[in-house]
Amino acid sequence: MTTKESDCKIPDENNLKTHWNTAYTKNTTEKLGWYEESSKETLDLIHKTGIDKNAKILNVGVGSSMLVDELLAKGYSNIIANDFSEKALSDLRERLGEEASKVSFLIDDLTSSTELKKLDNVAIWNDRAVLHFFLKKEEQDAYFNLVKKVVSPNGFVIIAVFALDGAEKCCGLELQRYNTDMLQERLGDDFVLKEDFNHTFINPYGGERPYVYTLFQRKSK
Repeated sequence: MTTKESDCKIPDENNLKTHWNTAYTKNTTEKLGWYEESSKETLDLIHKTGIDKNAKILNVGVGSSMLVDELLAKGYSNIIANDFSEKALSDLRERLGEEASKVSFLIDDLTSSTELKKLDNVAIWNDRAVLHFFLKKEEQDAYFNLVKKVVSPNGFVIIAVFALDGAEKCCGLELQRYNTDMLQERLGDDFVLKEDFNHTFINPYGGERPYVYTLFQRKSK
C-alpha cells in the first residue's frame, strides 16, 4: 500500500505500525498508491445522507487523505480523523495548518481500540480502503462491533473496499475482498442499504483498482 507495488516490501506482521509510519515517511501524500486528488465518490455519499454540517463524521484509517480538506471546505465542523499511523496524522495536521484546530485527531487501532470505543453519536462512519486489510475473524469482529457501538440510531456507514474482482494483495499484504451482500451480512439487519456502486480507482501510477462503495443507514431504536 505504498508507492508502486514493485516498491513495496512485505511488512513484518508483528510490526505493522512501523510499516505504515515508514510508508508515510518515505513518500509524500501525492506519491502514495491510494492517493486521491478528490474524494468525489465519498463526498457524494456524505452529501446524500443529508446530515447537519455540525454532525460527527468519523473517518477511520484516513491517513493524510485530502478528504478532510474537502470536508472543511464544504463547512463540516465536527470531523474526526483516525489512523493507526502517527506519521500519517502528523502529515495531515501539518498540511491543514490553522484549519487543523477544527479537526479531532485520534491515533488508535480499529481492531483493538482504546480511544475510538469511547465515542458515541457518530453520524457517519467513513472507511475508504481499511476494512479489507483485516483478514482474521477476530479483527473483523472487532471492527464491526466498534461500528455498532459508536454509530448513532439513524446514523450512516460508508464503506469503500476492494471489490471481489479487485487486487488480491496490496503492498505485500493479502486482502479480504467484499461485495455488498458480504458487508450487509456483517453489519446485520439493523443497517439498511441505501446505495452501492462499483468504482474503478486509478492510482497515481496508472493501476486500476476496482472498489465497491456502500452507504448503509442504521435503523432507529
